[in-house]
Amino acid sequence: MNTDETRIPRGLVRRTVEMISGEKNEPAWMREFRLRAFDIFESKAMPAWGADLSGIRFDDFWYFIRSARQSRDWSDVPDEIHSTFERLGIPQAERAFLAGVSAQYESEVVYHRLKDEWAAKGIIFCDTDTALREHPELVRDYFGTMVPAADNKFAALNSAVWSGGSFVYVPKGVKADIPLQAYFRINAKNMGQFERTLIIADEGSEVSYIEGCTAPRYSEAALHSAVVEIVAKPHSRVRYTTVQNWSKNVYNLVTKRAFAEEDAVVEWIDGNLGSKATMKYPSVFLRGRGARADILSIAYAGEGQHQDAGGKVFHLAPDTRSRIISKSVSAAGGRASYRGMVKVIAGAENAKCKVSCEAMMVGERARADTYPVIRVAEPTASVEHEASATRVSEEQMRYLESRGLREADAMGLLVAGFLEPLAKELPLEYAAEFNELMRLEMEKSIA
Repeated sequence: MNTDETRIPRGLVRRTVEMISGEKNEPAWMREFRLRAFDIFESKAMPAWGADLSGIRFDDFWYFIRSARQSRDWSDVPDEIHSTFERLGIPQAERAFLAGVSAQYESEVVYHRLKDEWAAKGIIFCDTDTALREHPELVRDYFGTMVPAADNKFAALNSAVWSGGSFVYVPKGVKADIPLQAYFRINAKNMGQFERTLIIADEGSEVSYIEGCTAPRYSEAALHSAVVEIVAKPHSRVRYTTVQNWSKNVYNLVTKRAFAEEDAVVEWIDGNLGSKATMKYPSVFLRGRGARADILSIAYAGEGQHQDAGGKVFHLAPDTRSRIISKSVSAAGGRASYRGMVKVIAGAENAKCKVSCEAMMVGERARADTYPVIRVAEPTASVEHEASATRVSEEQMRYLESRGLREADAMGLLVAGFLEPLAKELPLEYAAEFNELMRLEMEKSIA
């Protein structure tokens, strides 16, 4: 254990929440918010649907570990953390093409930098703890408004013990055409990471945000329970991309939600390869006329994994448009589930939505499920849903092997083609990483 680090005693009681807030020297309103959320968490039962969460023991986890103070100079980051993130491409990625980089290690951000040219345009990009200190009015106006603590048990947990995460504010009319990037790393045994991300795109603005997640493999479980809230004001555009490759001892239980006002566009690109169990359904509330949502959910479930993912869209205004595309691969006995919801309220005239779910299964033990919910109360709305499932056939494999490909390479080629919609939406460096991760997973599933 690093002797310079700060750890709040393991386990989850009311005192844990008070100590986290005290360690951060937070205002009274945030402390009260946390304590109310803890009471809600205590009152809510564990989800009885989705992935099997019976292995979670809340008192086994560490809820706050500070390994280093935040720095804007990469050379000041401690050697252990420095070497970990160097292997992930920080700060090379920053120098190459990113407008800003934030790196979180355990409970807090250890490195953060926004390029001067974007700061000069009024963009705010910092960790959420810093935002609470330096931009308290903005945080208080929006924090918890899209995902209230009472939304679900894990949203309540995050609200009680949150730490770190990203805060983004893009001023009116500013178009950030270079992505902002955040990396999240769980490195300690039995760690719980609970970042809170809030993105506010003001009227007519544009921003693209990318996050990557990783953790080493331990025999003990780890818990990742994040909350993401996005406000897309009229005529704005927000793209949020995730490629998570948590190790297979991590429970990944995340609530992500956006509000889209008039003519705003929100895009979620959600790639899930790692974790023991994932439950994640990015949602968009289309609140203004002409608002639009695009959700692309990609999941890979290998041995011992259950990826329960999908998307939700709520049409609350006329002329709104949405699309949910879900692609999943299950192999070596893994299970992939699509879980989604489309709701069109009365008065959302001419709303249109299309949902497409495709599942590929590799091997006889693989499993795929689809759980769609569609509720339409507006007669002028148009909602389409299509779903398909297929198993990789021996004929396909034999054909590719006859062309000189090894079994794992042939399987990887079929899977890469199936998941190509995600790869083409990623920046080049991340597309290459995604394809390499998939190749390695195929090697494991064939071995």
